[in-house]
Amino acid sequence: MRHQRNTPKLGRKEGHRKSLLANQVCSLIEHSRIKTTLAKAKAVRPLAEKMVTLGKKKTLHARRTALAVLRQTGAVTKLFNDVAPRAAERKGGYTRIVKLGMRKSDAAEMAFIEWVDIAVAVEIATPEPKAAAKKAAKPKTEAKSEAAAPAKPAKKEKPADPKASE
Repeated sequence: MRHQRNTPKLGRKEGHRKSLLANQVCSLIEHSRIKTTLAKAKAVRPLAEKMVTLGKKKTLHARRTALAVLRQTGAVTKLFNDVAPRAAERKGGYTRIVKLGMRKSDAAEMAFIEWVDIAVAVEIATPEPKAAAKKAAKPKTEAKSEAAAPAKPAKKEKPADPKASE
């Protein structure tokens, strides 16, 4: 019986599911943020956090265990060199899941999964004053627009026939 066994199946057999989750964790390590379905994000979170815990140990055994799970040497190297040192002071909770809403095609719930210690760069657009925007859109004279453009260097003309110049 499967009492108290709450492994999310994700509609896949065991081998396919393990490969999927390992690839998702590798993508998370490489890109620091991935967009996926909410169910997959919730399934990826425990594996990603276990990999960071292994990365914090910095032992050969931990590195080989991570490589056995992830199967990508580049991802394991980045995990041990970049991701785990950033989480050295943190005792857990290395990932965050941000819900995005429904996907248009099949109405699946989408989410971002990302590292907590990555600062999200949010650019806030400040609106320009209306008077300044109008001045920037229309130059008053053509002379100003020509002066603003850099002058192109003149091309040297080559003679058509090198023997004719002699």
